[in-house]
Amino acid sequence: MQASVLGDLLPRDRRREQPALVVPEGDREMSYRDFFTTAYKAGNVLRFLGVREGRTVAIDPTVAPEPVLAFLGAAQLGAQATFDPTADARVRLVPVADEGDYEPEAATKLAVYGGPPSASATVHWEQQVWSENPGFPVTDVDPDATVLVADGTTYSHRDLLTAADSVVDELDRSDDDRLAIRVPLSTPAAIVGLVAALAAEATAVLVGDAETAVEADAALVAAGVTAPESVSIAADSISL
Repeated sequence: MQASVLGDLLPRDRRREQPALVVPEGDREMSYRDFFTTAYKAGNVLRFLGVREGRTVAIDPTVAPEPVLAFLGAAQLGAQATFDPTADARVRLVPVADEGDYEPEAATKLAVYGGPPSASATVHWEQQVWSENPGFPVTDVDPDATVLVADGTTYSHRDLLTAADSVVDELDRSDDDRLAIRVPLSTPAAIVGLVAALAAEATAVLVGDAETAVEADAALVAAGVTAPESVSIAADSISL
């Protein structure tokens, strides 16, 4: 589909029961209906926590749905995300097991997922997301606004969408395919793979750098790695 910003990939009329995201580690799967609705809720939680255009959400790159949904929530607000959880940010999202690794900061809201936090000032991510409005208001976002920061490099909505379109064209993916993303979530290539799957209305299978056998039709892999899937594209071949 034609999209100017990442939020355009999440229209309500594309919600359905087909899996949008599969995470083999933890045996988790989300339908397009649940994935989109939760992305809306994630954006609303981040807005409540003070995220807006130009602000940053720092996300731990654990292979799980929550980091991906937080990224899309930030994107809908015109904010930027980084998968460096130590970066300066308005909101920091980490697994609950890592809550104690971060000192309270006046300008940063700490949120955790995977269980309730120990500190009363820490946001219980799943609880807040569950209780939020399942709709997201129309928000103007500049296609050239930064949506991702990785290793000091910034990437706009336009950058990621253009790269994702190239991946879709090269792999010739369609809406009944499964794309295995075999690179760490902290890399821009992983986000491009996710965006490519959403653009093609396919299923993203988030593997990370684990050598996990999964059911997929194509794969995005690190340079020099041979994927078990019959069709693959190397991360370093993506133009960003």
